Amino acid sequence: MGNANAMPAQSSVVTASAQAGKRRTRFPAGAARAYTMVAALALLWLIFAIVTNGIFLEARNFSNLMRQAAVTGIVSVGMVMVIIAGEIDLSVGSLVGLTGMATALVEYYWHWSLVSSLLAAILIGLMVGALQGGLTSYGKIPSFIVTLGGLLVWRGMTKGISNGRTYPIELPSFRALGQAYLGRTTGLLLLAVALAVVIWSVIHRNSLRKRHGLQPWNLAAISFRIIGPSALAIGFVLALNSYAGIPVPVLIFVVVALAGAFVTENTLFGRYLYAIGGNPEAARFSGINLRAQVLVAFCLLGFLTAIAGVIYTARLGSAGPDAGTLLELDAIAACVIGGASLAGGRGTVLGACLGALFMVSLDNGMSLKNVPDFVQDIIKGGILVTAVGLDVIGKRRE
Repeated sequence: MGNANAMPAQSSVVTASAQAGKRRTRFPAGAARAYTMVAALALLWLIFAIVTNGIFLEARNFSNLMRQAAVTGIVSVGMVMVIIAGEIDLSVGSLVGLTGMATALVEYYWHWSLVSSLLAAILIGLMVGALQGGLTSYGKIPSFIVTLGGLLVWRGMTKGISNGRTYPIELPSFRALGQAYLGRTTGLLLLAVALAVVIWSVIHRNSLRKRHGLQPWNLAAISFRIIGPSALAIGFVLALNSYAGIPVPVLIFVVVALAGAFVTENTLFGRYLYAIGGNPEAARFSGINLRAQVLVAFCLLGFLTAIAGVIYTARLGSAGPDAGTLLELDAIAACVIGGASLAGGRGTVLGACLGALFMVSLDNGMSLKNVPDFVQDIIKGGILVTAVGLDVIGKRRE
């Protein structure tokens, strides 16, 4: 009788151990999603390379593609933080236009220095972010309504202060923010630093797993985590160096993306965002100040949107009243395609950046094939709806 009771207990222990072993060896969902996005992006590039007879992957077009992706990517880094918290911002395209126009006007009329112009744009971005975040978190107005109104208000202000005119950027240092390139040697030095950081971070994370009593990664897992990102970094820098070097906007984008990834994954603020988006009531009962965290998320988005507005204006060399139109849809689509959930609680900066590159690649490739604008809008809208639909289906299964 004693043996009969012992056998089920022993069996359940074995079963639990087997399940635990499966959990330890299972490929991380976040990493799987990231590599799936990379594969989808590579497939898209291959298709466009074939249909454009190789023009899409030429060094010059690839460099232009990355400069275009910098603006959408920087906005997407801030947007994914807001989406993780369960909110949305539909006004970022109009804010890009407003901040870009503001910097152009102060430089055109008052001949402010580059630093003063940048501070003006950042101040406007922070003020708009604080206003919309305050109305959402403290005024209890849905962010969809607040930012939909902002989309119209900031666009109207841009048209008003510009009188519907386009203003050129005359300051060379201003233009350099969107048009200059780093030297090839500088690019190789940055690549060496990036590879060193990748190796150090993997080894450091593995040592932390040992310290906290978790099973350390084996040699194959460590190699995979080092080789994958390193190969992407090497290919990225060599491709850009084959034309004129790393564009300055791309460098700014990479710095913003790394900072955003650190904030969301390694700070208390980032953990709070996931908690708020995942379960607001539980987050409130655990002592998290939901209003303050949401306000900060909107301020960060306003700040990053201002930076994107400056780069956008500098890249074009002028500020127009319609600058940034529909950029908010590209940013939202980038976040959703990259794995973020519009219901909140899920998303990564890496996914948002890959999604931004995917959306810009669509624009670039279809433009090279002279696809009509209305067809481009239909395709991009269909992709956005499909991505949201797949997210909904996935949540139902969970």
